[in-house]
Formats: sequence, structure tokens, C-alpha cells
Amino acid sequence: MTEQTAPAATPGTPAPGPGTPAATPATPATGSGPAHRGMPEKRVAIARAARTVFGREGFTRTSVDAIAAEAGVSKRTIYNHFADKEQLFQSVILEGATAVAATQAKIADRHLRKIVDLRADLVDFGLERVDSLTTFAEHWALVRTIEAEALHIRPALLEAWQEAGPRETHRVLTHWMTEFAERGLLVVPDPAEAARMLNLLTFLAVAQPTFYGALPMPAERIAEVVANGVAAFLAVYGAPR
Repeated sequence: MTEQTAPAATPGTPAPGPGTPAATPATPATGSGPAHRGMPEKRVAIARAARTVFGREGFTRTSVDAIAAEAGVSKRTIYNHFADKEQLFQSVILEGATAVAATQAKIADRHLRKIVDLRADLVDFGLERVDSLTTFAEHWALVRTIEAEALHIRPALLEAWQEAGPRETHRVLTHWMTEFAERGLLVVPDPAEAARMLNLLTFLAVAQPTFYGALPMPAERIAEVVANGVAAFLAVYGAPR
């Protein structure tokens, strides 16, 4: 199971956000961005601490006491905001997945809306997507937790995470594969499969060997991996010249 590989239920176009001109990428879920405005200060502190502790200790080993200590609040305060540890984990993983998916949709819009050189534009798109492993490092630590402890996490929570993150990104990529086929840039019998292949050959080709950014990969190697992935993708789906 991977953060960006779950197949979409049905191919479709992205929500209005991806279709609008791209602005500054969404603020990472660090507890201080626009997504947190209006939230009680203690709830923000608890969420920030939860991301840190869950990412470091995993879901099973993390205790509410440890999160309370990290947040500098009492255990009772946490239970005033969240019913239990699972609800807290669900809150932070869905928040992160939503932020990552929204950011990657904006990246896609920025690089793919106006194609000048398809190969170069796909490489630039892939490299900026890979940057999210650093920008959203706390979220990817939670993804590592999900992959390591899926058997200990309720299926409904896993389903909600896949829908908010992996499937939403897949829907956006599928939209662009359909668009490229209609514009004659690619030959795509199955846009959803083409989206999965592009993701596998570029983003996941860096994310999986590095355990979602936990292990370093030299920038030169990242550039090589993404460029080779795009070349392989175009060898299959590129339109005849």
C-alpha cells in the first residue's frame, strides 16, 4: 500500500481547485498554516504533537500520555478535543493527505496546463512532486506508519485516508492523461492506467526507495530517476511523431 498508488474508483476530473490557475503551494500541515486558522490553540498544539509522536513511535506504540507531554497539555485536555487515540490519528492523517493532494493538484496545473515540451514539462512536474517528500515530511512519516501497521488500523480509517490522499491524486492525474489524449499529446487507451504508470515511474520511483524521504537520495540521482521514468512512460504512451 502506498500513499500515491491506490486506484481511483472512477476516472474523473479534479475538483475546482486543480482547474484554477495555480498559486502558492498549500501550506504543509505543520500546525501553523491557514488550515488551522480558527482552530483552538490547544487543539493545534495537540495535532502538531500527534504528528510528531505518531511519526516517531508509530500508531501502536504511541500513547495519549506521550502526545500530551509533547503538546504540553494534560491528558484530559486531549480527551476534550478527541474521543481517543484513533480519532486523533485519523484527524492528522486526513488533514495531511488532503493538504498533500491539494498541493500536488496545483503542481499538476502549473506544469501541465500549458505544455511547451512534453518530456521536459513532465520531468519538471515529477521533480516538484518529489519535493513534497521534504515539504510534507511529517505527513510522510505518518504514511510510513500506515504502511508498517496497516493490520492494526481499522479498515474504515485506511479507506478514508486513501480517498482523501492517494485516490484524489490519482483522479487528478487521470484527468490530465485524458486531457493529453484529447490534445493528441499522448496515446492513452486507459487514462487511469496511464496515470498509475506515470506515478509509479516518477514519484514512487523516488518515494519508495527512500521510504518516503526518510533516507537521503542525491539530487542528481533523483533527477536521473525522474527523467528515466518519464522516458519510459513516453515510450509506451507518447504520440507518434
